[in-house]
Amino acid sequence: MRALLFVVLMVFAALPAGAAERWETLPPTPAPIPTDRSGEAEVNGIRIHYAIYGQELGKGSPVIFLHGGLANTDYWGNQVGPVAAHHTVILMDSRGHGRSTRDSRPYGYDLMADDVVALMVQLKIEKADIVGWSDGAILGLDLAMRHKDRVGKVFAFAANTMTSGVIDGVEKNPTFAAYIARAGQEYAARSATPGDYDAFVEQIGKMWASQPNWSDAQLRSIDTPVLIVDGDHDEAIKRDHTEYMAATIPHAGLLILPNASHFAFLQDPKLFNFALLHFLGDE
Repeated sequence: MRALLFVVLMVFAALPAGAAERWETLPPTPAPIPTDRSGEAEVNGIRIHYAIYGQELGKGSPVIFLHGGLANTDYWGNQVGPVAAHHTVILMDSRGHGRSTRDSRPYGYDLMADDVVALMVQLKIEKADIVGWSDGAILGLDLAMRHKDRVGKVFAFAANTMTSGVIDGVEKNPTFAAYIARAGQEYAARSATPGDYDAFVEQIGKMWASQPNWSDAQLRSIDTPVLIVDGDHDEAIKRDHTEYMAATIPHAGLLILPNASHFAFLQDPKLFNFALLHFLGDE
């Protein structure tokens, strides 16, 4: 079955003369949301920072949020409240990101997906839905291929499944460059190795240069419900690649969010959350 295309039509108020379009903006990173259910889990040879919100574990169906490359759990601040009203929400900093540590192994999506499973084991979560942004969305698809029994649904925002799906020179885009600079400040404030941001970016960059590179056959092996989502002005991901993913993954849906970019969850959280809750079955 071919991917379904959901077209979202919105009427937007006119912007003042000279103002940047919404998709060109980088709204502030949300403030951390307090919880008494957070910690550092010793898993897979590293320490993973996590935070839990909403329903007690074992009651509301779990939803794990996975952030993008260079980011941290705070980026999901606009999504926690609406989703935690219906589910157990688990945020985690990927290895080497935010407050999580790393070891000497090079970054790789398989390794980072295995970290997610290791945290699930530690928290006694048998199965969860995955909400991923960029690298986090790639991890969601990796989990759907390699850990099928652990994954319910995957909401994959701004993913790519091969390196050719990324727009050349994205790091020079003003919005994306501002994100990289901001992520550096946040890294310095949270990381156990605050002075190593440049080395961290270099090491993540090596992964981006060669991964992912999944075949059509690998994508067709996914049998969990997947929604491929992106902004109509994504600075990083080619539109035809997004459409290719939705057409190749069996029964996947395709959603293009209007007037939004790689940072749609910050730029238009109301629409992003509506789409997410609808996919999870809560709207």
